[in-house]
Amino acid sequence: MAYRKILIICHANTSRSIIAEAMLKKMLAERTLQEHLTVESGGIASYARDGALVSMDARLVLRDEGIHVPSDAVSTDLKRNRHLITDADLILAMTGEQVRMLRDVFPEAAGKEVYTLKQFAGGHGDIEDPVGQGDEVYAACRDEIKACLERAITRLAP
Repeated sequence: MAYRKILIICHANTSRSIIAEAMLKKMLAERTLQEHLTVESGGIASYARDGALVSMDARLVLRDEGIHVPSDAVSTDLKRNRHLITDADLILAMTGEQVRMLRDVFPEAAGKEVYTLKQFAGGHGDIEDPVGQGDEVYAACRDEIKACLERAITRLAP
C-alpha cells in the first residue's frame, strides 16, 4: 500500500492548521490508517514563526474532542522548514489566498497536489481565521474543519 505525506498549512500555524492536523491524526488512528499517512502542519505567512505557542482557544476546542495538545506545543514556520513542503505529497490550505501564497513564495510546491481543505472535501470557499473571536467561533471553526476531513478521509487513504 502506498504511503502519503500530508501537509496542512495556514497563516501562522497556531490555530486552524493545528486543529486540522490533530483532528486528522485522530481520525486516521480511529481507522487504523496512520501507518499509511503522516500529517504535519505549518505556517506560510511572513509573520509565521517557529516556536510560537499554539492558541489556547485551539487547544480547548480540541480538548472537547478528546484530543490533548500539550501547553508547550509550538508552531512551525515553513519559510524555515521548506523540506516539509518538498517532502509533502498533498498540501491542504485553509484559504484560497494561502494556496496562491504557497505557489508564489515557495518554489518547493511546484507540481504538488495543493487544494484548500474545503475544495479537497468537495466544497468551495475558505475556512476563516477564528483568532481573537471567542469560544463559539473557535468551536464552529473546529466543526467546519472536522466536517471537511470526514468528507475527505476516503480520498486521503492510499
